[in-house]
Amino acid sequence: MFEQLQSRLGSILTRLRGRGSLSADDVDAALREIRLALLEADVSVAVVRAFVARVREAAVGQEVWKSLTPGQQVVQIVFGELTRLLGTANHAIAPAPQPPTVILLVGLHGTGKTTTAGKLAAHLRKRGRTPVLAAADLSRPAAVQQLQIVGQQAGATVVAPAGGEDAVAVAARAVTRCRELAADILIVDSAGRLHIDEELVAELSRVRAAAAPHYTLLVLDAMMGQDAVRMAQGFHAAVPLDGIILTKLDGDARGGAALSVAATLERPIFFIGTGERLDALEPFHPDRVASRILGMGDVLTLIERAQEQVTAAQAKELERKLRRAEFTLEDFTQQIRQVRAMGPLDQVLAMIPGLGARLKGAQVDEGELKRIEAMIGSMTPGERRHPDTIDGSRRRRIARGSGTSVQEVNRLLRQFAEARKMLRQIEGMGRRKGKLPLPFQP
Repeated sequence: MFEQLQSRLGSILTRLRGRGSLSADDVDAALREIRLALLEADVSVAVVRAFVARVREAAVGQEVWKSLTPGQQVVQIVFGELTRLLGTANHAIAPAPQPPTVILLVGLHGTGKTTTAGKLAAHLRKRGRTPVLAAADLSRPAAVQQLQIVGQQAGATVVAPAGGEDAVAVAARAVTRCRELAADILIVDSAGRLHIDEELVAELSRVRAAAAPHYTLLVLDAMMGQDAVRMAQGFHAAVPLDGIILTKLDGDARGGAALSVAATLERPIFFIGTGERLDALEPFHPDRVASRILGMGDVLTLIERAQEQVTAAQAKELERKLRRAEFTLEDFTQQIRQVRAMGPLDQVLAMIPGLGARLKGAQVDEGELKRIEAMIGSMTPGERRHPDTIDGSRRRRIARGSGTSVQEVNRLLRQFAEARKMLRQIEGMGRRKGKLPLPFQP
C-alpha cells in the first residue's frame, strides 16, 4: 500500500529526524521534496499545493527549527496534515432507524464492484449484521452469477433477477425480501459502464428511487490516480455520493487516488480493499493510513486483526500452557494458522512500526509456513505433543510425508526447541513478576 509514496516520504522525514537543528531553508527544501513526492504519486496538483501550504504555515507558526527536536515536530505536522487530507475520522455504516439499511454500490466496470459487494457482506456479517445482496447489474455478462458465488462465500442471501425483471424491479424486490428475512442490511450491486453515460445515470436514478438507499458508495480503483478524481466528480454530479470504497490498494504503488479524492470530493472513504480474499476489506482510518504512509506502522489494525483470530478463552488457555511449559507443536500449528488468517504476511509485518521500511524489497516467503504446517501434519499426535521422541527414522518418514527434506525437519525441530526454551525463560520472568505477558492478548 502506497509503496512509492511511503519510500519517498520516509527517506525525507528520516533525514529531518536526524538533524539536531533546522533552519527555515531546511524546512523549505524538505517541503519541495515532499511536493515532488506527492506529484509523483499522482496526487492532484491543487491538493498538493494546499497541503504544502498548510504544512509550511504550521511549521513557521511553531518555529520548529528553534525547538529541541525540530525534525520530530515537522514529522508530527506532516502526519497531522496528511490525516486531515485523508478525512480526519473513520466513518462506519450506521444502522437505519427502520431496517434494512440500504447500501447502493456504484462504479465503472473493472473497479471490483461486484467482488466488493461480497466483501462488504462478509465484513458486516462478521459484526453481527444480516446482509442481503441484490444483483442489479444486468449489463455485464456473468455479473449475476459472480455475485451469487461471492454471496454464497460470504454467507449472504442473493436476490437475482427472475422472469425478465429489470434492475429496478430487482432492487425493489430485494427490499421486500430483506423484510421477509428480518435482514438488517441490503447491498445493491448496480450496473457499471466503461464510462459515465446518460443511460447509466438514468438507470441509477431509477434504482435509487426504488431502493431508497441510506448510503450511496462509489467503488473506485485506487490505481487510477488523478483520473479517479474526474470520474468521482462525474458520478457525484449524476448520483449524489455519501462516500467511497477504494479497491486494489494492495497493488497501488502511487496512492494518488486516496489522497486526491478524499480532499477534492469532500466525501469520506469508508473502506479500502487490500487483496483478492473475501476478508481483504478493512474500515478506512485516516490516521492509521497516514501512519502507514509515513512508515510508522499500524499497530491498532494489527491488534484488531489478531483479536479477530484469537479469543479471550484461547489466549487464556495459551497462557496456561506457557506457564506449565506445555506448549506443543499442535499449538504452534494453530498459531501459524491464526497469523496466516490475519492476511498476507508482508502486509501483517508492514504494520509493525519500523519493520515495514526494513522489509522494503525483501521477499516474504509464505510458502515456508505452509511447509512447516505440512511437516507438523505428517507427525503423529504423540510426536506433536512430545517432539523429543522423534528419532532419525521418524524424521525421514515425516520428510517423505510432507514433501520436504530431513534437513528441513531437523531445522523445524531445532527452532521449536529453542522457542520452547525461550518461552520457559519468559515464563520464569513472568512468575517472578506475578504475570506472564502475552502478545495479541484480547
